[in-house]
Amino acid sequence: MGATAEAKPGTMTERVLLLTGHYAYPRLVKLMSGLGPLPFAWRVHDIGVKVAALMTEAIILRRLPRPLDADRVILPGRCRADLASLSKEIGVTCERGPDEMADLSAFFGRGGRKVNLSEHEIRIFSEIVDASGLSPAAILARAAAMRDAGADVIDLGCLPDTPFPHLEDSVRALKGAGHAVSVDSANAQELERGASAGADFLLSLTEASLDIARKYPVTPVLIPQPHTDLASLGRAAQAAAAEDISCILDPVLDPIHFGFAESLARYVETRRMMPEAQMMMGTGNLTELTEADSSGVTALLLGLCSELSIRNVLVVQVSPHTRRTLAEHDAARRLMYAARKEAALPKGYGAGLNQVHDVKPFLSTLAEIEERAKEVSDSNYRIEVAADGIHLYNRAGHHVAREAMALYPHLVVAGDDAHAFYLGAELAKAEIAFALGKRYIQDEPLDFGVATERVEEDLTRLRAIGHTLRAGKAES
Repeated sequence: MGATAEAKPGTMTERVLLLTGHYAYPRLVKLMSGLGPLPFAWRVHDIGVKVAALMTEAIILRRLPRPLDADRVILPGRCRADLASLSKEIGVTCERGPDEMADLSAFFGRGGRKVNLSEHEIRIFSEIVDASGLSPAAILARAAAMRDAGADVIDLGCLPDTPFPHLEDSVRALKGAGHAVSVDSANAQELERGASAGADFLLSLTEASLDIARKYPVTPVLIPQPHTDLASLGRAAQAAAAEDISCILDPVLDPIHFGFAESLARYVETRRMMPEAQMMMGTGNLTELTEADSSGVTALLLGLCSELSIRNVLVVQVSPHTRRTLAEHDAARRLMYAARKEAALPKGYGAGLNQVHDVKPFLSTLAEIEERAKEVSDSNYRIEVAADGIHLYNRAGHHVAREAMALYPHLVVAGDDAHAFYLGAELAKAEIAFALGKRYIQDEPLDFGVATERVEEDLTRLRAIGHTLRAGKAES
């Protein structure tokens, strides 16, 4: 079965085929018909499975009619298939659409392509603040995790009045493992030791300590001295330029209520005075010293970096509430680069920084859920979340509540402990989603963006059968 709609005369005539399952077919046709004029002709095809996500590469190859009247085939986001192999076999480009049908409008609004977040222009320095207290082996282990989270340079943080006898060994070990290295100290001797061991960058030199950069092939990060004196930073930059020393300028970001606003002005003024200068911003005085989710703080600061072409950031990840701030900086730099490249607001790119609340939390209206509930003819429970609460329904009834426990009287699971456990876990997840305004999808984990580790799935294979699947019966 299928449905078609032609592109308006005079527009592109690309032919797009959307594959789906039996249950989703009517909704998909209705949604596509409601999108209005599109720069392509489209057709929806029911591949012959009940649930769209259950279609496989083998099923598609077996059931898709040939010859194929399409230039592009879009599969459901959760479809497990090898797209390269499938495209080659049918001779047409295949791609995954969004996981949820409700996101197709945004998907096609960007020209039918996924947003590219693979590029960035900001280099992340990730500081190991207690490096002097760690062995070289422990430093290497931490550096590897930092690199995986997005760090480009490993910064060895030296502590005041704390010996660092293995500084040179640590620098050499990191360099041997392929890391770029910076040494961060207020002690000139430690900075020189780091430079002599092969460090790539030194944080932070002033006009008084610039001599160290004259002796070694390092890139100094220059700061004002005292740190509010922008004139001293200008003099240090001029001195470095006179001797052809490549440097990075850091006007120093201060915490809120301790000069934050004035420090922002220093960054703006530095860029005005030196339009071509390389600059750095250390974000830790905001992320670490503000009791707020660090993702929003990071997004704002990286937005400022994007506007001012600040292409180096120093990230600290120490406090419990900032344990994912390195990954947040990596996401934010990609978001801001993509938005600036397209001369767009940093919105609609899905970079993973909407961690607590989702932009579009509710996938269906109450009326749409009620319509689906009326069509259910089996005893398996469906769970959805809408603006009015948690919806639980099967053929026995449709119930709505704002708390999971209120739905307990409507569950019939006596003697089936596994199913009871499954429903309890799903309803608890649904309650969290409703309370926060997050998107809930039955059988899928809640998406907290880069706030949590993401497990990369193999999208060419179906998931393993879960513990709650009952023999001979599809689990709800």
